[in-house]
Amino acid sequence: MPSTESYKLLLAAAAACEDKKAEDIRILALDPAESGLTDYFLICNGTNERQNVAIVDEIELRLKRDFNTYPNSVEGRRQAEWILMDYVDFIVHVFSPEKRAFYGLERLRKTATTIGVAELNAELKAAVAANRAKHPAKAGKRKAVAGKPGSKAVPARKAAAAKKAAPAKKAKKAAAPKKAAARSAGKPAKRK
Repeated sequence: MPSTESYKLLLAAAAACEDKKAEDIRILALDPAESGLTDYFLICNGTNERQNVAIVDEIELRLKRDFNTYPNSVEGRRQAEWILMDYVDFIVHVFSPEKRAFYGLERLRKTATTIGVAELNAELKAAVAANRAKHPAKAGKRKAVAGKPGSKAVPARKAAAAKKAAPAKKAKKAAAPKKAAARSAGKPAKRK
């Protein structure tokens, strides 16, 4: 099952296609038994080669900016009739109308199911809800610091880290005057 991160990436790529006026945007959910290659195909076409390059550039820019993710490979950018972007969990195909009709990826992948952006959003929400059900919030595991009345609750990990850091800070403060005195006397400071 794809992760919530891959759902978000796919939705962002589809939104980038819509923003650049791509035509006939389709998302194919591939059958895992037949395709170990990827989980989804995002297929669209532009009206000409310049628009195809603009669509690809927008997808790449948006996923880089919002998710710090780069495609593993991009092929066909120079001819711009069929540009393929490999993001591992999904592959983006941007076609010219003639090449899309000629190759017909939708026909080749008969077992793949076509899903819409709304359905993908529903799958994302279901995956997030399932993830939250597996890992409930740890709100009950908070304790007050140093037992002072009226002190704010702090997570147990932060309180333990603060207790460990306090003696180390005191030791550094105590060692600082000794090092300064040793430097002024011209002797190297002893290390502990």
